Amino acid sequence: MFFCLMFLVAKLGQNTKRKAAMSSVSQSISENNSIVHPEYFFIIGLSGIPYSTYYYIFLFFIYIISVIENSVVLFIIVVDRNLHSPKYIGVFYLALADFGETNALIPNMMKIFVFDSQYISYNACLANMFFVHFFSTMQSLTLVVLAYDRFIAICLPLRYHAIVNNTVMSVVFVGLWAFNGGLVAFVVSSITRLSFCKSNAVPSYYCDHGPVFRLACNDVSISAFMAKLCTALYVVAPLIFIVLSYLGIFLALRRLKALKTCVSHLLLVGSFFLPIVCIYTAPFLVSLNPNARVISTSLAYAVPPMLNPIIYVLNTSEIKDLIKKYLKKRSIQIKSCWAVNPLQ
Repeated sequence: MFFCLMFLVAKLGQNTKRKAAMSSVSQSISENNSIVHPEYFFIIGLSGIPYSTYYYIFLFFIYIISVIENSVVLFIIVVDRNLHSPKYIGVFYLALADFGETNALIPNMMKIFVFDSQYISYNACLANMFFVHFFSTMQSLTLVVLAYDRFIAICLPLRYHAIVNNTVMSVVFVGLWAFNGGLVAFVVSSITRLSFCKSNAVPSYYCDHGPVFRLACNDVSISAFMAKLCTALYVVAPLIFIVLSYLGIFLALRRLKALKTCVSHLLLVGSFFLPIVCIYTAPFLVSLNPNARVISTSLAYAVPPMLNPIIYVLNTSEIKDLIKKYLKKRSIQIKSCWAVNPLQ
C-alpha cells in the first residue's frame, strides 16, 4: 500500500512538471510569435541643418522638370509610329520607370519635410518602399536591355532585326516588370515578419528598406540576405554586363564613329550607377555623416530621371528631326492664320 502511494505521488509530480514545462514552452512560443508593428514610422531626413527646407524645394523643381520631360518623351514615342522600334521601346520603358520613381519619391518627401509631417503610417511606409524600389530597380534593368540592344546593333548588324524586334523587346520588358514586381513585393513583405520594439525613427528621407529592417528587434537574416541579393542583382550584375557589352563593342569595331552611337547610353549608365557605387563604397573609406548620406542618395535618385530624357532622347537625331518638323508645321499654320486674318 505504501509503495502504491509513493508511485501515485511520483506519477503526479511527473505530470505536474510536464504540464509546467508545456506551459513554459507554449508561453515561449507565444512570445516568439508575437510581432510588434508600430502604428507609425518617423522619417528623420536631414537633421540639424538650418534652411534644409530649401534643399527639398530644390528637389521639387527637379521633380517638375523630370515629370514634364518624361511625359513629353512618353507622348512622342506613343504618337509617332516612326519611333515604334526596339530601341525606342526600351527608351519608353526607361521614361516610364523615371516617371514612376520621381512620383513615388519626391512628392512624399515634400509632404513629409516641407509640411512637417514626418510621421508615416506603417502600411503607407511599406507602399512607399515598394514603389520607390520597384521603379529605381527597373531603371537599372532597362539600362541593361538598352546595352544589349546597342551590342547587337553594332556587333551583329545583319542579324539585328532577327534577334531584336518589337515583339521580343515587348516580351522582355513585360517579363522584367513582372519578375521585378514579384521580387520587390517579396522583399517588402519580409518586413511584415519583423517586430519593431525599440525605435520607429528611420534614418533616411523615405521608407528605405535597409534603415527600416535594421530597426527590428527579432531575426532579420531574411531581410539582410534579400538586401545583399538585390545589391548583387540590381547594381553589381548590371554593371558587369554593361562593361562586358561595351568591351565587346570596342574590340569588335575600335572606330570612333561607331562608339559615338553609344555615348548617350554610356552617359546614362554613368549618371545612374556612379552615384550608387560611390554611396556603397564611401562607408568603407570614410565615416559618412547621416546628412551626407541623405543628400547623396536623394540626389542619386532625383537627378538621373531629369537627365535621362535630355541625354538619351531629346539629343537623338530622330527626336530632333521630329521636334523640328512639329515646330515648322506650327510656324506654317501660324503664318497662314496671319495671312488669312491680318491685323486691321
